Amino acid sequence: QVQVVESGGGLAQPGGSLRLSCAVSGISFSGYAMGWYRQAPGDEREMVASITSSGVTVYADSVQGRFTISRDNGKNTVYLQMNSLKPEDTAVYYCNTVQNWARKSNYWGQGTQVTVSS
Repeated sequence: QVQVVESGGGLAQPGGSLRLSCAVSGISFSGYAMGWYRQAPGDEREMVASITSSGVTVYADSVQGRFTISRDNGKNTVYLQMNSLKPEDTAVYYCNTVQNWARKSNYWGQGTQVTVSS
């Protein structure tokens, strides 16, 4: 069973940057597609970005060109570099396997809060 610990959130000004990290355990990390997801108050959780085991990336239209997902298989860690942040990026950010997302798994980590405000 996958276990994840997200970190790196915080308060950023519009136009600023943050880098999120997600430490993953409990699975053979290198063989799994991973994703970053976010949930704003009153909204459903949505996928922000995903990366396959071979490094192919996909982004939501709302973050394309501003966010970059990457992974370090040696460290069992997935990252989300967020640039040109906007107030609408404010949300709790989570990571999980794409498989769990597709299966609508109930497992989620604690997430990390990102607030974009001046």
